[in-house]
Amino acid sequence: MVDLAAEAAVANGFPGPAYDEPPIIEVRDLSIAYRGKPALDKVTLDIHRHEIFGIIGPANSGKTSFLRALNRMDAFNTAMEVSGSIRINGKNINDWRNEYALRSRIGVVFPLPVGLPLTVYENVAFSPRLRGIRKKAELDEVVERCLTRAALWDEVKDRLDSLGSLLSGGQQQRLTIARALSQEPELLLLDEFSIAVDPVTTMRIEDVLKELRSELTIVLVTNLVQQARRLADRTAFFLMGELVEIGATEDLFEGEVRDKRTTGYIEGRFG
Repeated sequence: MVDLAAEAAVANGFPGPAYDEPPIIEVRDLSIAYRGKPALDKVTLDIHRHEIFGIIGPANSGKTSFLRALNRMDAFNTAMEVSGSIRINGKNINDWRNEYALRSRIGVVFPLPVGLPLTVYENVAFSPRLRGIRKKAELDEVVERCLTRAALWDEVKDRLDSLGSLLSGGQQQRLTIARALSQEPELLLLDEFSIAVDPVTTMRIEDVLKELRSELTIVLVTNLVQQARRLADRTAFFLMGELVEIGATEDLFEGEVRDKRTTGYIEGRFG
């Protein structure tokens, strides 16, 4: 249970709220490079259950690389070199023999909608089928529930058999969220989810994320500092591969910061 009024030290020494439970994600001395070129340098932080954890910073600060490391995407990129440790639920992610078992707990939403070349229905039913759900009634229930949670059901319930690629950009992004939720993840990683979405749809998705916080943990990478302010319980500021600062989001935006670079970025003086 998050106590936003309390002050406590998190593992890396930055100020932050107190938590009654152990963190769901523990990152220690995480460094990432691509063919020897550093992208992230010795990042240490904790992420707690049922919080929206925001990550802000200009381009090329290592934000997306951080998300990739959480989901073991380095396994698909031979140029990506990762050191340090990441523990999810107390277990080092490198100790998972079955990478699919790890990724099945983590839903990912990328900046641009990435739909499967399938119908709306099959986009959402794909992961449940992999988990062994075969009965149509059960699949129907999962599809409706996930599309509803992604604020899309009312718009597509009469065209579930149409290709997902025929939806509008905003609808496709919400379909991506529905597909991620169909995995029944513990973690939802969002990388600039609103970059290609209109403002109205962005606000609808933000409302969805606020509701989902009670069910899972969300890590939100965004270049929109006001989006982090609206959504995140805590926010981390990355700059040129360095974790500059972490704090309760309102504290950062109200000027209670340790590093003037944080204030400069939030106020738009660079980035």
